[in-house]
Amino acid sequence: MNLAAMDPQAYDQQLADKQAKLTQMFAEFETPQLEVFSSEPEHYRMRAEFRVWHDGDDLYYYMFDKALDEKVRCEQFLPASELINQMMPKLMEELRPNTLLRHKLFQVDFLSTLSGEILISLLYHKPLNEEWQAQAQALKTRLSSEFNVNLIGRARKQKFVLDRDYVIESIPVDGTQLIYKQVENSFTQPNGKVSIKMLEWAIDVTRQSSGDLLELYCGNGNFSIALAKNFNRVLATELAKPSVDSAQYNIKENKVDNVQIIRMSAEDFSDAMAKKRSFNRLKGIDLDSYDCNTIFVDPPRAGLDSETVKLVQKYERILYISCNPTTLLENLAVLNETHKVSRFALFDQFPYTDHMEAGLLLERR
Repeated sequence: MNLAAMDPQAYDQQLADKQAKLTQMFAEFETPQLEVFSSEPEHYRMRAEFRVWHDGDDLYYYMFDKALDEKVRCEQFLPASELINQMMPKLMEELRPNTLLRHKLFQVDFLSTLSGEILISLLYHKPLNEEWQAQAQALKTRLSSEFNVNLIGRARKQKFVLDRDYVIESIPVDGTQLIYKQVENSFTQPNGKVSIKMLEWAIDVTRQSSGDLLELYCGNGNFSIALAKNFNRVLATELAKPSVDSAQYNIKENKVDNVQIIRMSAEDFSDAMAKKRSFNRLKGIDLDSYDCNTIFVDPPRAGLDSETVKLVQKYERILYISCNPTTLLENLAVLNETHKVSRFALFDQFPYTDHMEAGLLLERR
């Protein structure tokens, strides 16, 4: 990470540079004008991870700065949420004099929410025991006087959870307050306010939809739940069990009754839809009963595999969120044969980095 590049005064220029770059990258596809969704210039990340350095009686967070090629002490961290920055010194004040809690501690992870919850994970190079658990519980109690906080201890093949290993996010999206369970070590969108903009953009571009929605890579149901109001039904797939469990929780808490989550990979689901294979986990689900005119994909950085691209091309409308424009370009080279881009967006999830999050709506030619 290049810490020196994180200058709020330079934010507008770095966003303009990304806008120009993304527009140029996709120029051959005759995309419409790029819709640009900015980030807060500071305190935008809901997650942060820090290594811990021991120097005699001193103890501090550090990150490795690639530009300087050295570790940098972090008393505060500009990208992290205000809640994480508030917690950082409070936690370190507690850890420094506590021989048991600081011994063999090598990393601290924070997961926060816009609605005021924070989860701390303490990672150790030693086994954790009941004495550690008692000290950690006392630490949690003291921190709870100021924060809505939970605590986790991790060591090799060990995980101590003090109360719970997740936070509950509550965010306003298109006039509705949505609730999301976000589990430690599971994927969640890192930039909370940009995530809201992404959800509202996806709602907007599908507002006049008909029929049902098929979603691949649904995670914790982040988009599924927000988009459900625009479709008769939503059929969504996700492979990671913690994400599926969170999605089921989120469906219930948001009182959404038209979303069905299936735990399987996009590749297996592609085979099931093509009737190449049958799967026990699809028993009782009549895939033929779904009238899916729209498909939504939010794949990992590797993009869509060739078989999934073929599956996606069968739908009238494709909503594609990408965290990697390079693999998006590769997929679009094929999708462009059957579909044209009608909406095009840049979401600045990761200010001061080269990373760009893009959104496309494609409609059949």
